[in-house]
Amino acid sequence: MASGATARNNVHVYGPEAGPVLVFVHGFGTDQGMWGRILPWFTDRYRVVLLDHVGSGGSDQSAYDSDTYSGLHAYVDDLMEVCAELGVEDATLVGHSVGSMMAVSAAARDQGSRFRRLVLLTASPSYLNHPEDGYVGGFTREDLDDVFESLDANYLVWAEQMAPVYMNAPHAPELDREIQGSFGRISPRIARDFARVAFLSDVRHLLSGVTIPVLVLQSTDDVVTPDHVGTYLHRELPASTLVRLAATGHFPQSSAPEETATAILEYLKQP
Repeated sequence: MASGATARNNVHVYGPEAGPVLVFVHGFGTDQGMWGRILPWFTDRYRVVLLDHVGSGGSDQSAYDSDTYSGLHAYVDDLMEVCAELGVEDATLVGHSVGSMMAVSAAARDQGSRFRRLVLLTASPSYLNHPEDGYVGGFTREDLDDVFESLDANYLVWAEQMAPVYMNAPHAPELDREIQGSFGRISPRIARDFARVAFLSDVRHLLSGVTIPVLVLQSTDDVVTPDHVGTYLHRELPASTLVRLAATGHFPQSSAPEETATAILEYLKQP
């Protein structure tokens, strides 16, 4: 029976026991179920590790504490502990959205002993603009204060309004309902906390220290992560490959699972 971080983070492992390891790390407002549409492309040949951040999905809700999880570091601690308990080595870490920030932070800590590669999907090292050094993440502090005010006022109304904007897949309205349902499964209190962690974290200072190979997957017309942010990541990461997807929106693993999975698999074929 699982214990420790694997129980706390509701870890599930799929695929052949001896297969190369992929660890998938979800972003804000979602859980490991967000990877469901692309898993069939991986579980026949890869050992796939899925987890829920504490407070999300099927994680141990009693383990959540607002002070502990007020910063990115606690989520990275959990990720590293999960990998240690499972004996993960030579793995590819796949992060989505703020999960990509966690992946960058984990790789910077690890220094190449546990993780072999990163895949960063619709990633940003900082959503907040930093005019003092010319960085444009896409949001001013006033923008984010408006987001937080909406979240605090009525999280479920915010989720209903923003789900189709973030998904940006007008050809598939069922995906809007899917992401809205995912947003709705997290408690409003935890969502408010996690939104601040996601939107206010900044890992730009870690990028130059991530020397393992990195695939940056940038989608089209993503209101959360503008195209130029993918270019910035590609420039600042020492060993990166940038692939622009035709898929629109912030959740291409849902809206274009075949394109997203194929891009990852092509990258994984490289030595």
